[in-house]
Amino acid sequence: QVQLVESGGGLVQAGGSLRLSCAATGSIFSLNTMSWYRQAPGKQREVVAAITRTGFTNYGDSVKGRFTISRDNAKNTVYLQMNSLKPEDTAVYYCNVYSQEYYGSANQQTWGQGTQVTVSS
Repeated sequence: QVQLVESGGGLVQAGGSLRLSCAATGSIFSLNTMSWYRQAPGKQREVVAAITRTGFTNYGDSVKGRFTISRDNAKNTVYLQMNSLKPEDTAVYYCNVYSQEYYGSANQQTWGQGTQVTVSS
């Protein structure tokens, strides 16, 4: 099994920055796509950004140009640098990873526990 530990959420004023981290531990042969999702009250969970094992990235339209996803494969960690934050970025942010426990095993999906990001106007 894989466990995810998220950190870095908090309260920030509009225009400010935060950096989220998500470290994966456990039975890991390979960490594949790693993503950040968010869910605001009363809204569906949406993808914020994703990064493949080889570093290809993709972003939700609402965060393009403001957020940057990166990963450190040696540390099994994914980051989300959030700049120019807006009140509408307020949400619980979840880390999501696909991983393999051993060579040839199925790709398994794991969710983090979520970290609150609140942006005040």
